[in-house]
Amino acid sequence: KGVLDDALQGRATINFEHPLDTKCGKHLDMLLSAKPRRDINGEITGAVCVGQDVTARKKAEEGTVRMASETRRLIDTANAPIFGIDRSGRVNEWNLK
Repeated sequence: KGVLDDALQGRATINFEHPLDTKCGKHLDMLLSAKPRRDINGEITGAVCVGQDVTARKKAEEGTVRMASETRRLIDTANAPIFGIDRSGRVNEWNLK
């Protein structure tokens, strides 16, 4: 409601993330944008709103972050030295052992 109210007051909102629960109980993550709609005199006559379901993208991002965190934790708690090198053969990553 705030995004729509802002548009009706002349303030555009671009890419505002907002959770939405559907009537059937499904949770969605929505990306909302709204801009005021004006007539030829520049007066606000309404709003143009767009909503995009980004639920799958957000879940994929959360999975990537979780996997990176688990990998880092595994490397840092290993009982052996683990290290990574770049293409030039320089050590650029290592665990705490």
